[in-house]
Amino acid sequence: MEKKPVLIVLSFFAVYVFWGSTYLWNKIAVTELSPFSLGAMRFTTASFIIFAIAIARGKSLRISRKQLLNSILAGFLFLAYANGMFVWALKYVDSGFGSLLASLQPLVLLLMMRFAQRKSLKLKSIIGVLLGLLGMYLLVSQKELQLQEDSWIGIIMIMTCIVSWSAGSLFVAKADTPTNFFIATGYQMLSAGIILAIASISFGESWTLPDEWLLPTQISMVCLILFGSIAAFTGFNYLLKVVSTEKVATSSYVNPIIALLLGWYFLNEVITIQSIIAAAIMLTGVYFINSRKEK
Repeated sequence: MEKKPVLIVLSFFAVYVFWGSTYLWNKIAVTELSPFSLGAMRFTTASFIIFAIAIARGKSLRISRKQLLNSILAGFLFLAYANGMFVWALKYVDSGFGSLLASLQPLVLLLMMRFAQRKSLKLKSIIGVLLGLLGMYLLVSQKELQLQEDSWIGIIMIMTCIVSWSAGSLFVAKADTPTNFFIATGYQMLSAGIILAIASISFGESWTLPDEWLLPTQISMVCLILFGSIAAFTGFNYLLKVVSTEKVATSSYVNPIIALLLGWYFLNEVITIQSIIAAAIMLTGVYFINSRKEK
């Protein structure tokens, strides 16, 4: 796939900023909606919009059987499990703490690349990950972060989500998926939406119509669909094909910073000096990973 600098920059902006804001939107929406039904409505709606845009632009939605199966697996690893279970875990940990745990993903990814793909770790990548972990520790170790009752359940589930997301990243980078990354996103989201709908019904979750939701929930769902799903995930799929997988994973370091800033602005959450120092260290880690030269 051809590398286009403008698309790469816009895609990184989407996965850094838009995904960072999804912690706020999910936190607002999940206070009123059940987690699996929230994901099912979000991803199914996003897939329909993507397919409608693709058809309007004269793109064919035809894909091979292998591409369909790969899209279903990717949709499960990324969205149905990693994202769906993460939102469910927010019942046990607050969104800020969850976003901080998610910053472990680059380390998990690099370890999986080392042991599953026998890929050597470059010095800059190791330094970047260590700086990211140091920044995450400074954030998590603050006394201001209060864990909720049974928070260990949420922590364990988020860790499994990180493994699922990392596995999906390695899989999609090499798998035979639809050549049009926009259409590939649509199939992955449709698959995830169906899986989450089945899970929601199986767990007996309640469903309500959008006109019954509070205004903040309606706004959050629109933002999750347009920015968190369509824009960010399309950019994510594109980046997995044109840059190294560990560079794409740096979003896990930047997203918590965005989440903290939005929580401070919209929810009056406190940002401490320690948080600012930690954010600076994490961004430095991102620089080291992104500055590693590729052969």
